[in-house]
Amino acid sequence: MKTTILSIALLLCSVSVFAQTIQRTAGNPVFPGWYADPEGIILNKKFYIYPTFSAPYEKQVFFDAFSSEDMITWKKHPAILDTAAIKWAKRAVWAPSIIEKDKKYYLFFGANDIQNDQEKGGIGVAVSDSPEGPFKDHLGKPLIDKFHNGAQPIDQFVFKDKDGQHYLFYGGWKHCNVAKLNKDFTGFIPFEDGTIFREITPENYVEGPFMFIRNGKYYFMWSEGGWTGPNYSVAYAVADSPFGPFKRVGKILQQDPKVATGAGHHSVIQIPGTEQYYIVYHRRPLTETDGNHRETCIDVMTFNDKGEINPVKITKEGVGPVNLK
Repeated sequence: MKTTILSIALLLCSVSVFAQTIQRTAGNPVFPGWYADPEGIILNKKFYIYPTFSAPYEKQVFFDAFSSEDMITWKKHPAILDTAAIKWAKRAVWAPSIIEKDKKYYLFFGANDIQNDQEKGGIGVAVSDSPEGPFKDHLGKPLIDKFHNGAQPIDQFVFKDKDGQHYLFYGGWKHCNVAKLNKDFTGFIPFEDGTIFREITPENYVEGPFMFIRNGKYYFMWSEGGWTGPNYSVAYAVADSPFGPFKRVGKILQQDPKVATGAGHHSVIQIPGTEQYYIVYHRRPLTETDGNHRETCIDVMTFNDKGEINPVKITKEGVGPVNLK
């Protein structure tokens, strides 16, 4: 009798474990709260997401970060940076981008939503000894505080090329620039022609640049449409150089009226040494009309045999567990 009961118990346990294995996903959104413009990255063998706190500009004055060891369960690291630490920033900090260099973590961000060269603000840099902060102002002033080539100084993305050189891609108002960062991220190195900011704007670009390398090709991605509307989306181009030229291939992320609207302003995580790619992005629930009601989601991103990005299926279930160790 005891043997029978034990056998049944073991069977039920096995069924339960199997069910959890096949059903366990992160779910979308991956963490609660209104968060947008997420940058997903792997640091110290952990997943991190650095999003914008999505609120009216006067309340959008800090950054939270989130970490995970399996892409399923996320831990919140509150207020890793706020405007109290950035004396020149008074409101509207958004779209953080982070990179590790020489055992320091540099967080690039936009602040104040400046509308012209006379206003104070632009793109700043903060630094910390930990990816979880706290961060402090690296320069005491903006890194970029003027409009160049028509690009509003927002939506920055820092990119490390194959040769170790770091570049800053940025720009709103339908213009995108790239600039070569110096070694300590305090300024820029001119290009061969003497210019600092090189425009690389592809067709239909609006904002939110992102770049990664796959099979020696540079995949340049950006957001199209208006961020408060349902048709916000992501498109891409491929080139042999980080400077292009970038010919638009097409959209790969957009709304699904059955799931959510306004899917855009993304980043990409690749599991090292694999062909596993994930797109981290924000979207608006079908129940919401407030422009700031955006949530952070993750879905799988794949490629076809030609190296083209397949259209992403946005889901409510999200992704399964990933082990980095």
